[in-house]
Amino acid sequence: MENHTPPMPELKAVRHGYVEVRGVRLHVAEAGEGKPVILLHGFPQHWYGWRRLVPLLSGEYRLICVDQRGFGWSEAPAKGYDTDSRVADVLALMDGLGLDKARLIGHDWGAWTGFHLCLRAPERITHFLALNMLHPWPQHRRLMPQAWRFWYTALLEQPLLGRWLLRHRPGLTRYLMRKGVVERAVWTPAAMNEFVRSSQEPARARAGEALHRAFALRDIARLVLGRYKKLRLTTPTVILAGERDFMLPPGVLSGADRHADDLSVEVVAGCGHYLHEECPDLVAKTARELFSRGG
Repeated sequence: MENHTPPMPELKAVRHGYVEVRGVRLHVAEAGEGKPVILLHGFPQHWYGWRRLVPLLSGEYRLICVDQRGFGWSEAPAKGYDTDSRVADVLALMDGLGLDKARLIGHDWGAWTGFHLCLRAPERITHFLALNMLHPWPQHRRLMPQAWRFWYTALLEQPLLGRWLLRHRPGLTRYLMRKGVVERAVWTPAAMNEFVRSSQEPARARAGEALHRAFALRDIARLVLGRYKKLRLTTPTVILAGERDFMLPPGVLSGADRHADDLSVEVVAGCGHYLHEECPDLVAKTARELFSRGG
């Protein structure tokens, strides 16, 4: 655990706090009032990744931007980066905040956590907006030809190598972030530098490695063995996919209909892997429409 605490990026009308969750101190950035919406970031971002969405939705909802364990300003323990643990973190956080139910927005790894949160505790999540992430029921014949797109995860998940790359080769993080958008100007220098800086912190680099390795060791095996096929998604869910997502082409997102009560996939033309960065207005509009459906 590191003693040095880097300065927090500033975002108007955001309140910062900490909640003790399963022995880990999680940082939460909140904005607005009303019905709660939990936002779960992806890699290599933290709460500040929602900076463009917060002003658009905070006038209507209580936004709760969580730094998941190991990222941002949350503590970075040695363990607990597998999907089941991250889901348990969110449920414990909701309990700590006194939230019986909430709406949910997740991006990338945060959206993967979100799917499993909905499957494990459907009574706690009323609606789910997933950005740039695979659902748990991909068709292998569509997914396998695209496996090469995950080449970088094979590096990041390697013990010691993954953390070394994140700490000492920030060019890789910058490359992945630039590759993830269609227009590179979407990344301001300040935002790019913040996420790269955070990823270079020793504890954060270790967490990034552990996150990727846990997925490779547990989730991929479950996917291959079809362990998720008996699970049914009952939460009203929308997946927003970027037409030009370098990591997750929209074609791999078919095939979930038989496993979900209310799931739709919407492809966003001309956008890549960071929809909340590239088209926050559309993400906000989609969230409002989804969240207004009952509940």
